[in-house]
Parts: sequence; C-alpha cells; structure tokens
Amino acid sequence: QILTMKRATDPRHNRRKKIVANLFAYSFNPKQKYLGPVVDIIKDVKKLDRVIVKNAPAWPITKINPVDLAILRLAIYEIKQGKEPEKVIIDEAVELAKEFGADSSGGFVNGVLGTIYSHDHH
Repeated sequence: QILTMKRATDPRHNRRKKIVANLFAYSFNPKQKYLGPVVDIIKDVKKLDRVIVKNAPAWPITKINPVDLAILRLAIYEIKQGKEPEKVIIDEAVELAKEFGADSSGGFVNGVLGTIYSHDHH
C-alpha cells in the first residue's frame, strides 16, 4: 500500500502514466498530433516493435493488449535511452501494467522486459 501511495505522488510515475495514455491512443489513432516525449517514441515505434516481437515471439504485435503494448514501447524506449537503471524502468513498467492493464499484464510485461534485460546482460 505504501508503494502505491509513493507512486501516486511521484512526478516520474505521473509523467509515465500520461505517456502511456498517449501511446495507447496512438494504437487507435496514429494520425493524431502528439506532443513531447511521445513524438520521439512514435518515431522509434518500428524499432521498438521489432524488439517486442523478438522477445515475445508467441505474441504478434496485433494480439498484444494495447495497454501492454504502450507500456512496453515506453519501457524499451527508456531502457535504450539509458538515463535510469533498467531494473527501475522494468519495475515501473510492471506497476503501470498492474495499474492499467488486465490481470495478466504485470506478468506479461515483466516477462518480455526480463527477456530483453537478460539478453542485454549475457
């Protein structure tokens, strides 16, 4: 419970929530104008999606829950930026998945990002 309270007041968590909401909207309306960091993520979306497909081979992009896809795109983008420790980014992505996704979202996001993390470190 304390963790959730802390996250609710964390400006980085709130910024990520807004980005995920925009990336979610992008899944349905790619022609809309987006602002801020979302624009950079959208520019990289094909590369990000290739990373997702490679690390979640059982799940075609079209079959991934749009919320999970938005969270994965953000997390992979942040990992590639290298501004925060990967474990922090992964934990945050899992929290966002639990907060906004389906029951299985936390485990799915954790599995995909964990696979990417283990490939990067071996």
